[in-house]
Amino acid sequence: VMPSLERLLVGTNNKGKFIEISEVLCNLPLTLLQPKDLSIESDPEETGTSFEENALLKSKHFFEESGVPTIADDSGILIEALANELGVHTRRWGAGATASDEEWIEHFLERMSTEDNKRAHFVCCLAFTDADGKSVTFEGRCSGIITPTLEAEYLPGLPISACFKPDGCSSVFSNLTIEEKNAKSHRGLATHQFFKYISNLD
Repeated sequence: VMPSLERLLVGTNNKGKFIEISEVLCNLPLTLLQPKDLSIESDPEETGTSFEENALLKSKHFFEESGVPTIADDSGILIEALANELGVHTRRWGAGATASDEEWIEHFLERMSTEDNKRAHFVCCLAFTDADGKSVTFEGRCSGIITPTLEAEYLPGLPISACFKPDGCSSVFSNLTIEEKNAKSHRGLATHQFFKYISNLD
């Protein structure tokens, strides 16, 4: 790891995302920070039209606010039956950005109950902005099906993980072990790529 990189800001106020990213990066010899650790309360406007644009917006925003090298992800789900509806707008879709996890997922499952095609694709773009303000991105994707009901508990901020069954798995994301989930999931795959990248810097 580059000697200058002792602290890394994970630019998200989503507790579940911070936990998932931390699980993959826990063996790196650096301190992972959340915005609240640095008293940053602002969230950037997500005005991008792609996951990559929004991830870059977030990592640059939190880097500018903190001066600490930053990673930030933008992720969402592409539902085949609801083409062009969720994607980059996933959390703001349906019941809306201010809805609780419970309200959001209840609305989502109700909407899916009338659809025959349950295929879905999770996408995560992770952007890293280094100490010089230069950015690089990594992308992970995972395909599967939406189950009719919630089949597990879920991390705060990640309700779909309790009703998304990845291809080749007999249970939903939330029921997999940490290792299984991070080896398969969109966020795990993108974070593993970042881990490799950062480990090879010198």
